[in-house]
Amino acid sequence: MVNHFFPLLLVSLLGLAGCDNKSPAYTEGNSHNSTPAPSSPQRWYTQEMVTQGGPLFQAHCAVCHQPDASGTANWREPLPNGKYPPPPLNGTAHTWHHPLASLRRTIKTGGIPLGGYMPAFGNTLSDKEIDNLLAWIQSHWSDEIYLIWEGRNRKASQR
Repeated sequence: MVNHFFPLLLVSLLGLAGCDNKSPAYTEGNSHNSTPAPSSPQRWYTQEMVTQGGPLFQAHCAVCHQPDASGTANWREPLPNGKYPPPPLNGTAHTWHHPLASLRRTIKTGGIPLGGYMPAFGNTLSDKEIDNLLAWIQSHWSDEIYLIWEGRNRKASQR
């Protein structure tokens, strides 16, 4: 069933979600010359979720997104077949541009129906396992990136 969320999913899978070299994640060393972020933000997940998500990531995601979530070096360059390689999930690509609901949906439905490579994990992983997996991924994001994501996520959930 096609719905209005599939275009967002397609954009997230192709790495075209408004990513540019001016985003905080693309700055040298992930740092800014602006005011530093306040002390570590309170994140939505627990350390236990991160611990449980690590093995899930290694088992289901690392083969494409690399064991450290660094993705493919040239993830913004299409392959000869026109598809994009797996992006980093460590806060240096576009994953943080998407609200939690979209990230969950991407893992559940995958990208194959939209012409991508990512398989669907909705029949493999429970909702709790998907959240643990996302906790592990987001634990690799800097506090600055997480705070920006948190604001975007809050706005998306108010719609």
